[in-house]
Amino acid sequence: MAGRWLAAAWLFLAVTASAISAAAADGAAPGLKRIIMFNSYGPNFKPWRDYSTALRQELERQSRWPIDIQDFSVATARFEDRNVEAEFADYLRALFARGAPDLIVALGGPAASFVQRNRPQLFPSTPMVMTAVEERRVQRSALSDNDAVVAVRQDVPALFGNIVRLLPATRTIAVVVGDSPNERFWQNEIRKELEPVLPNVHLLFWNRLSFADILKEAARLPPDSAIFWVQVQVDATGASHEGEQALKELYAAANAPIFSYDDSFFGGETVGGPMTSAGDSAQKTSEAAIRILGGERPSDIKIPTLEYGPAKYDWRQLRRWNIAESSLPPGSEVYFRDPSPWETYRWQILLIASVILVQAALISILVHERRGRRKAEVQARQQSAELAHVNRYTMAGELTASIAHELNQPLGAILTNAESAALMLRSPNPDLNELNEIIEDIRRDDARASEVIVHLRSLLKKAPFEEKELDLNDVLEETVTFLAPLATARKVELDAVTHLALLPIKGDRIQLQQVITNLIVNAMDAVTGCAGSVRKIDIEAVRAGNRAEVSIRDHGPGIPSDQVKRVFEPFFTTKPEGMGMGLAIARTIVEAHNGRITAENQSGGGAQLRISLPLSTA
Repeated sequence: MAGRWLAAAWLFLAVTASAISAAAADGAAPGLKRIIMFNSYGPNFKPWRDYSTALRQELERQSRWPIDIQDFSVATARFEDRNVEAEFADYLRALFARGAPDLIVALGGPAASFVQRNRPQLFPSTPMVMTAVEERRVQRSALSDNDAVVAVRQDVPALFGNIVRLLPATRTIAVVVGDSPNERFWQNEIRKELEPVLPNVHLLFWNRLSFADILKEAARLPPDSAIFWVQVQVDATGASHEGEQALKELYAAANAPIFSYDDSFFGGETVGGPMTSAGDSAQKTSEAAIRILGGERPSDIKIPTLEYGPAKYDWRQLRRWNIAESSLPPGSEVYFRDPSPWETYRWQILLIASVILVQAALISILVHERRGRRKAEVQARQQSAELAHVNRYTMAGELTASIAHELNQPLGAILTNAESAALMLRSPNPDLNELNEIIEDIRRDDARASEVIVHLRSLLKKAPFEEKELDLNDVLEETVTFLAPLATARKVELDAVTHLALLPIKGDRIQLQQVITNLIVNAMDAVTGCAGSVRKIDIEAVRAGNRAEVSIRDHGPGIPSDQVKRVFEPFFTTKPEGMGMGLAIARTIVEAHNGRITAENQSGGGAQLRISLPLSTA
């Protein structure tokens, strides 16, 4: 009678539901993914309700598309009427007549069995994920390329072996299970797998009892008994028991500890043990669903069967039933411990709190000192920048003659070319090709003079430290080009060799050019101030591991051996007219770039200064 009433209700709803579904499909947002989720028995039956909730949360977290999930309860699994099941399938076809969903999710064994039985007639081309289903309930031979499976494995001997491990005196285990087709399947599986391995334990199956009678039997179990909760989904009278209420009532009536197989029943009434996890299943299922919605073929998605995680136990239940923690398997996790940490470790907590207060006071003092130090560092850096700016002005003064010579050459060429062009224009038939060549010479000489001025302005301008991605080869080449006229005027050969590959660093171009300029000018002073010195400076850029290096070597008299370690000290100089700040400023700039600068004498004569800077990861 109930089956005929349910079929009539479905047929009545199908008339209007298809129109509603079509309207929803027509008005769907772009990129919307429509998912239908089949719940075993109903949306509130544990443990599948917890799996459904966790899966929804994971889908919303992982999906890059808007999703619409529609729930359908496979209520037909509560009884064995295939005619009603067929009518339910007809209802679903009518509901989605205008457009099939993008994905089917079958939650639990009964839902998976329903979809597999009706797959040829019900959305045969729509991909499906079966989840929260025990691997025994999956019909592998009926799987198609459109099906993916996230199965779990229920190790029945391990579940019941956990009871015997914790309670070795156990002689009776009552299995609380209902009388629906799915529950009768598990009754047979439990009996078949346990009888060979637990011959001294008497198994009671209460599937032929009403739930009221189950409560009475649980209250009068003999000593050395335990209860294994599969769940009474449909009892012998046909009454359904969803949610947590049935387990709570059993816990209140039972005179023996209760164990179960899934962590959705953990946290109040059950002792614990190895269990499947709704969170793990939801994560794996959501990953598979997202991959399928992204275009992957379901049969290519191979997800290993989910096993039990570390066994977990409720400390309150361990105490109630006098179960020693030493009997728990290695790696077990114990939850809900009492008493509170404050009651157990009051003096330790007070001592730790005192230490923390002292540390907080010390940290406050250190923070205050650190702020003062950082302020001093900022001021020191500002003063260093001012001093570097002054040093650049001083260096520019030393380069004045070279700069004037470098400017006079292009300016003189421009004047000569301009006068020649004026004379040609006075002739009756001026040579236009030659005039074009003269104009091109003027443009080239003007660009050359402009480059000298731009470089000089950049050297003299007062600007804050500006860190950029640079190639140390480029910085070196520009500096050598700028100093070439001075070297020519002082009859010094600059032999510069750059690295074949890029030397990427982070730094301030102007400050680094200032350092290199200072070192090259010092080298020029060394070779021109000593008679008989070879007037040549070797400059080379190399890569040394994860650092870039520039070495500048002269062929002068070198640095007195007792003064090598002092050359970077402020106000120390070997020049009669020197201020002793050039190399000190150079070291400050290099260290601000997280680099090193060193000086040493060469065995063949002369001094070598080396700059080492960290390579950038860019």
